[in-house]
Amino acid sequence: MKKIFLYIMAATLLLSVSCGNQNQETANPMENPVIETIMARRSIRAYKPEAVEREIMNQIVKCGINAPNAMNAQPWEVRIVDNPEFIEGCTKLFVERMKQDPRRAKMVEDPSFRNMFRNAPTVVFIAINDGRFSSIDCGLMAQNMMLAAKSLGIGSIALGSPVDFFQSEVAAEYYKKLDIPDTHTLALVLGFGYPNESPDAKPRDESKVRWIE
Repeated sequence: MKKIFLYIMAATLLLSVSCGNQNQETANPMENPVIETIMARRSIRAYKPEAVEREIMNQIVKCGINAPNAMNAQPWEVRIVDNPEFIEGCTKLFVERMKQDPRRAKMVEDPSFRNMFRNAPTVVFIAINDGRFSSIDCGLMAQNMMLAAKSLGIGSIALGSPVDFFQSEVAAEYYKKLDIPDTHTLALVLGFGYPNESPDAKPRDESKVRWIE
């Protein structure tokens, strides 16, 4: 945890230097590009059909693996998929399974439904080991990737339902293709693509944040 603290302090110092270099008239925190990206990022569920260029996705994932992580253990395994045959193939199996669940059947029967990753054409699978802080490290990595994507004009969404699906017997063929080692378990799936919508922000309950004197 000491290393995590050092990472946070380094990031804070870097941000402070960046803000300090700004003209006094433009020192408003909301004019900081990092803060603007964080506040503008939304979960996207409608994408243009083309996949994100691999050079750009490599940069996004590089931002992910540079996230702070406990003891620099880097407990993750990351797989990127933009192969339409892979996405369409597992989606067909997913649709058949969801039709048997009244709560989720509506999603796959929606006319706008194209694939199980909320229609994202590029998908990132994150698997983690059983380390004590691995799930936290996974979240930090995912957030880095989604914010990097937003800064590049690319939409994203974090998905939970594909995790359960890929760990089921129905999807065994596709899970095997991900080549995730036995020491790791799929923890999170992220969808990426060029957004085809601009959703408004959902309200946040600021009363849950308090200063303790």
